[in-house]
Amino acid sequence: MAAAAGDMSADVVVVGAGPAGSAAAYHLATLGLDVLLLERHELGRDKVCGDGLTPTAVRELVAMGMDTSTWQRNQGLRVIGGGHQLHIPWPEQASLPAYGLARRRSDLDRDLAKHAVGAGAHLLTGVTVTAPVTSASGRVIGVQARPTPRVPEPGIQAPITVRAPLVMDAGGVSARLATAVGRSKDERKPLGVAVRAYFRSPRADDAWMESRLELWDGPAGRSDLLPGYGWIWSVGDGLVNVGLGAVSSTTAAASARGIDYRAVFNRWLGHVPEAWEFTPEHRVGRIGSAALPMAFNRKPHYADGLMLLGDAGGMVSPFNGEGIAQALASGRLAAEAAAQAAARSTAAGRELALSQYPAALQAQMGGYYTLGRIFVALIEHPEVMRLCTRYGLPRKRLMRLVAKLLSDGWERRGGDGIDHFIQLLTRMVPAA
Repeated sequence: MAAAAGDMSADVVVVGAGPAGSAAAYHLATLGLDVLLLERHELGRDKVCGDGLTPTAVRELVAMGMDTSTWQRNQGLRVIGGGHQLHIPWPEQASLPAYGLARRRSDLDRDLAKHAVGAGAHLLTGVTVTAPVTSASGRVIGVQARPTPRVPEPGIQAPITVRAPLVMDAGGVSARLATAVGRSKDERKPLGVAVRAYFRSPRADDAWMESRLELWDGPAGRSDLLPGYGWIWSVGDGLVNVGLGAVSSTTAAASARGIDYRAVFNRWLGHVPEAWEFTPEHRVGRIGSAALPMAFNRKPHYADGLMLLGDAGGMVSPFNGEGIAQALASGRLAAEAAAQAAARSTAAGRELALSQYPAALQAQMGGYYTLGRIFVALIEHPEVMRLCTRYGLPRKRLMRLVAKLLSDGWERRGGDGIDHFIQLLTRMVPAA
C-alpha cells in the first residue's frame, strides 16, 4: 500500500532490501526499533549471483529463524583442477552446520524481505533514494526519495524526505549514499567479476557444489590461466547455476587485464559435455555479469550517522567471491550496534555504541581479508595458479585448510588444529 503523502520518520532507515538490508531490518525490528526498509525495485528482481550459501551463511539464516526446509541442500565442495578431483564434505563444527544451501537470488531476496516485514519492519518497494539529508555539521539525518519510474504501485506517490537518527546504506556495489558523502572506493583493494546463467540440466541432481579451478583466457594449454574458478551447482527445481568468478589484486590490474569474461564463459560452456545441456535452448533467463567489491574497499563503515552494509561496504570475500554470508552478518552487527546506541541518553554515548559496528567487522573479517589480499596477489600469477591446482589438490590435509579459508568456514574460537592455524594467521597480519 502506498504511503501517505508527506515526509516520514523512523528510528533507522535502511536503503536496499538485499540480504544485508533485510537482515538489518529483521534484527532491528526484533530489537524493538522502528525501521523503514526502502527498496528501489519490486521484490524478486533477478540479480547476478552464484546463489551458493556456505555453512557460514546458513548460520546467519538460522539466527534469523528462516525456514529453509525446502531450499536446495548441498553436502560439500567438489574441487576439480590440474587433472585431480577432490570431494570435501562440509564438516560438522560447533558454530557451523555440516551442510550448505542454494537459493535463487530472486527468491532469497524476497524471502528475506518478507521475513523482515513479519518481524515488524516497514517495507516500501518502488522507492528510489536520491540523496542523503545532512545537518549543518555534515551528519546524515535522513534521505530524500521519489517513486521509481515504471514500477507498478510504488510505495510512495511523490518525492518525500525520510528522517532518522541513523541511516544504513545497503544499496549494493553502487553505494550511492556513501558516494554522495564522499566515501570513495579504495582502488588498491581486490576487485572481482562474476558471470552466470541458469540452465535446466541433469546436473540439477548433484548434491555437491562443484568448483573448477582452470579458467583459460583462450585455448587450454596457453600460459594465461586466470585467477578464479568456474562453478556448477543446483539451485532446485531442475535448475543449475553455472558461472565463473575471477579476481584482480587492484582495480588497475583488472583494467590492465582487459579480459572479456563473457567470452571466457561462453568458451568454457562450449567444452563441457553435451549431456549437461548447458546450451542456449536449455538456458533460463539471461547471461548476467557483475562487479564484486572486495576486502572492505569502501570505508569508513560507520561515520556521521551513516553505516555501510554488505556490498556497499565492499564486503565480498577475496578468497571465493562470496558476499551473501558477509552481507547477512553485517546486517546483524549493524542492528546490534544500533540497538545499543538507541538505549544511550547522550549523543556521545550513542556515537560510542555505534562505533562497535566497524570494530566488530574488523574483528570478524579484517585479518581474514588481509590474508585474502595476499592470496589474490599470489594466484594472479598464472604459474602460481598452475602450481596450486597441479600440486595442491592431491594433498587432502592442505585442501581441508584451503577449503576452510576459501569458504570462511573456520572457527573464530576453539576448533581443531586447522582453525587454530588460521586464527594465528589472522592475528599476525594487519586488519584490512
